[in-house]
Amino acid sequence: MPATRDAGARKPPDGSTARYVGRFAPAPSGPLHFGSAVTALASWLRAHQSDGTWLVRIEDLDTVRSVPGAADGILASLRRLGLEPHGEVVWQSRRESIYREALGRMEVLARTYPCACSRREVGGERYPGTCRRGVAAGRKAVSRRLDVSNRRLTVTDILLGNLTQDLEAEVGDFVVQRGDGLIAYHLAVVVDDALQGVTEIVRGADIWPATPRQVELQHTLDLPTPAYLHVPVAVGRDGRKLSKQNAAPAIDAFPPGQVLHDALTFLGLTPETPPTATVTEILAEARARWTLEALRQTLIETATEHQAGRQADPAAAEPYLPTRAAPGQYADNPA
Repeated sequence: MPATRDAGARKPPDGSTARYVGRFAPAPSGPLHFGSAVTALASWLRAHQSDGTWLVRIEDLDTVRSVPGAADGILASLRRLGLEPHGEVVWQSRRESIYREALGRMEVLARTYPCACSRREVGGERYPGTCRRGVAAGRKAVSRRLDVSNRRLTVTDILLGNLTQDLEAEVGDFVVQRGDGLIAYHLAVVVDDALQGVTEIVRGADIWPATPRQVELQHTLDLPTPAYLHVPVAVGRDGRKLSKQNAAPAIDAFPPGQVLHDALTFLGLTPETPPTATVTEILAEARARWTLEALRQTLIETATEHQAGRQADPAAAEPYLPTRAAPGQYADNPA
């Protein structure tokens, strides 16, 4: 039976109570849309309500997905909303040597191995361990994977509770260096979060099922595990997540006060300050009035639906991933 580890037991290496550090880490694959603005606002609020630090990191390591000029546009959109980071923006593309050092440490620990399998060969989501015992003769290794044999983790989210995942059975050994040579997203993220001293990660619930992979990397590299808070994902009328790939409109097309007003409503707070007010006035009210309990109330309806699905077919039920419909103007690209 796989060994179970409780991610909630991880603490800063010095055993101290860390000052709150949060972050917003967008990928520059297009302009900031409403779903990302919601996440940015939630993470900003958590940091400011804790008298902590709020950081911004541009996750531009994936050169294929990165769109020229998008990062600067995202930063300008955040400023327009009054969401200013504390300190300089960190760019992943300028830190590759740090990630490769972490990759080398895992190789020394014999936790990774070369893999010759393509995505097409793997097929489904779970990797069956084809190259775990060595690359077959005549084949060339193109990536590196983390060996997750007998790894079972329970991770805790402040709102969503516990998620227990048998990594070997449900995910399989996962990629830490891609076939094109780039460092994989999960490895870069955990290294950055540790080096920046991040104590709580606020992000969209679509990343929740992948969190055990990141926690396993933290354990492997002996890095602290931050707290996690996954907020509902904004979806369009078709039920799909708002994304740059789905051509969700840029928030710059709308007045910043209206965007903040709608984002706060999405997060469970109906502002008393009108959307015509300044962003400073709207954010001041949000800092004073927004609570986790307000956010929790937005989850009740979808949580009830999810629980009904679990009771009907427990084996088929996926982890609870809360979604909320975005206001129509943010879901429909006029172009």
